[in-house]
Amino acid sequence: MPSKADADYGDSVEPLVRKTAAWAWRLLVILVALVALLWVIARLEIIVVPLLLALMLSALLIHPVDWLDRRGAPRGGAVALVLLAGFAILGGIMTFVISQFVIGLPDLVNQVTRSIDKTRNWLIEGPLHLSRQQIENAGNAAIQALQNNQAKLTSGALSTAATVTEILTAALLMFFTLIFFLYGGRNIWQYVTKIFPTDVRDRVRAAGNAGYGSLVGYVRATFLVALVDAVGVGTGLVIMSVPLALPLASLVFLGAFIPLVGAVISGFLAVVVALLTKGVVYALMTLGVLIGVNQLEAHILQPLVMGRAVSIHPLAVVVAISTGGVLAGVVGALLAVPTVAFFNNAFQVLLAKDPSAAAEKTDDDAVIMQAEPDELEPERGTAD
Repeated sequence: MPSKADADYGDSVEPLVRKTAAWAWRLLVILVALVALLWVIARLEIIVVPLLLALMLSALLIHPVDWLDRRGAPRGGAVALVLLAGFAILGGIMTFVISQFVIGLPDLVNQVTRSIDKTRNWLIEGPLHLSRQQIENAGNAAIQALQNNQAKLTSGALSTAATVTEILTAALLMFFTLIFFLYGGRNIWQYVTKIFPTDVRDRVRAAGNAGYGSLVGYVRATFLVALVDAVGVGTGLVIMSVPLALPLASLVFLGAFIPLVGAVISGFLAVVVALLTKGVVYALMTLGVLIGVNQLEAHILQPLVMGRAVSIHPLAVVVAISTGGVLAGVVGALLAVPTVAFFNNAFQVLLAKDPSAAAEKTDDDAVIMQAEPDELEPERGTAD
């Protein structure tokens, strides 16, 4: 029992100070827990990132697998067919892009060389009136700097080799995880949620279903937006005869998976190529095409396509991308928005007074992970 002196001491503290202190230590505990969680994730990045990427890919491929499954195809055969078709399409696109890059690279080198010669002549004969010796000295200094840092470059190559090994390991883990997510993701989720007490288990399962439904909508909408961005930029580059138009459009497609900023950053490379090969006028025209496609995405595609799938404020998107980029680089920026979308819908259902009513407000794609216990087939999952 607190003494009278302790009570008098507590009464002497302003209520606002007491409430602030109570909130402060609770928020501090939450912050410490988040920091510890982020530290664990960073230590296990080679495992966590492939799992998250596999989850995103499963959201993209789950509908074709379910469509085949509903029409009587074996679940394993449907997964294999969808994965083989996906790899065939991806391999064909990559082969085409690489072949176009190989074909267009010599012409690009020649045009860049001519641009460098024109720049050198402008520096000598233009308003700067630099001497040829000064330009040659600058080039020699750059070469000398590369030679002096040869050891660092070598160590960087060794670290790159280690990175390649990690990438291959992560790719294999992602592939096998994707197989199991597509084959028995529902049963896996049902089994994992058994760790929760029975009185909240249904609520947790509904929250996971809603979160995964938003993830499906996000991935499908992002794929459509990225495809439109790539087609728009690629068409403009082809019309202007900018070298490597198709590989550059492919980079825009990949960059568009980072909302708002990805397509612009990747498209800036097209502006640089147009500047080096075609001049300032074509570079400005390429920049205009890039801005036009970005406006189409921001004012039409994002509200109509992405807005229906993911109801997140643009400010939250920017903050999420920035935070993810700071914490985990490009991968963090890629995974930030789908992670926010997942937890946004999941928490809405988890904290709602009526989880079933809240779940109905989420996107219709949420039903892909919903199943009654008697509809689950243990032979198709890992365990039950």
